[in-house]
Amino acid sequence: MKNIGKISIALLLVFGFTATSNAQVNDGPQFGIKGGANFSNLYTDEVDDNNVLTSFNAGIYTSFPITDFIAIQPELLYSRKGSELVYDNAFLSGTAKFKLNYIEIPVLLKVNLAKNISVHAGPYFAYLVDAQVTNESDSGSFDFEDNYDNDDFNKFDAGVAAGVGFDFNNFGIGLRYNYGLSTVGKERTVAGQTYTIPDGKNSNLSLYLSMQLN
Repeated sequence: MKNIGKISIALLLVFGFTATSNAQVNDGPQFGIKGGANFSNLYTDEVDDNNVLTSFNAGIYTSFPITDFIAIQPELLYSRKGSELVYDNAFLSGTAKFKLNYIEIPVLLKVNLAKNISVHAGPYFAYLVDAQVTNESDSGSFDFEDNYDNDDFNKFDAGVAAGVGFDFNNFGIGLRYNYGLSTVGKERTVAGQTYTIPDGKNSNLSLYLSMQLN
């Protein structure tokens, strides 16, 4: 995840500083749509580049200017997060995927650094709509997806978000990172033993396009 972020930020910075634009700051609220790709993971102690699940995000946003340089931007997004686990040992090999579909509401402070470059940061809150667990083993005999349903996952997630954006007239491109603060899985007790699976928190890098509608 860290390497993906560094590469994406470098590409966006090169693109942003070499492109030209006539974008102007509007006096009133701005409304638009946005969507793009997610590169998500579940982390415990620290975030790494392993087990990345590639998925998507889509939704709407509103930006309320406070000054020419600062705005408050709430968003309403449908975002798929989760993780992909490839396992290979002496007994089994295959791929398991945790696909977690959220309705997500970031509330961001947006700061315009230059004519078409901005940074944003703030909290996000999310509600789990649906959880899908799949497993594909080479032998086809190790199937655990039937052991999971929506009740095995926490419904609410929250964390912090930060990113950089480039605005060109009525469209933009941006990169954002979400750092979850809530454990995804719930505690389960089986045969007298209590454990949490997945015992991790959401980590998600989003590359998105936006289009202003007014």
